[in-house]
Amino acid sequence: MILGTHELPFTRLLDEMERLKQSGLVDDEIIVQNGNTRYSSEHMKLIPFMSYDEMERLFEQARLIITHAGTGSVTTGLKKGKKVIAAARLQKYGEHNDDHQLELVDVFEKQGHILSWSEGESLEDVIEQAEHFEPKPFHSGKDRMLKILHDFIEEN
Repeated sequence: MILGTHELPFTRLLDEMERLKQSGLVDDEIIVQNGNTRYSSEHMKLIPFMSYDEMERLFEQARLIITHAGTGSVTTGLKKGKKVIAAARLQKYGEHNDDHQLELVDVFEKQGHILSWSEGESLEDVIEQAEHFEPKPFHSGKDRMLKILHDFIEEN
């Protein structure tokens, strides 16, 4: 699981995963990059911050990525061809400054790249959906965007 490095806590996702792990509904090893979210667990390995290389290694090894809906976390999982469940940090719970992560989740989910876990939804059900989910391949538009910028600069 990846909670990113945002300064506001995101315990809602950890609480749900802790519940699933504690009840035996999830038996996979859970490694969490919890960033600035203070949390204690006997069921999950919590690492506040890790190096880029360590994060890359864990992404490669993961069967399923469950992450906050940060662009970098979601796209890293997609570029590696992983199944991704994204959970938007919500302003009303003090998890973020606004609700822009809802928009990101909506776009990626409608395009068939990810599954999402939303408020009031069972994370267990979404994890079960992921077993049969085949994400559509993700292709970054970065090169196209850089070409547009380059062409614009060249013309001016």
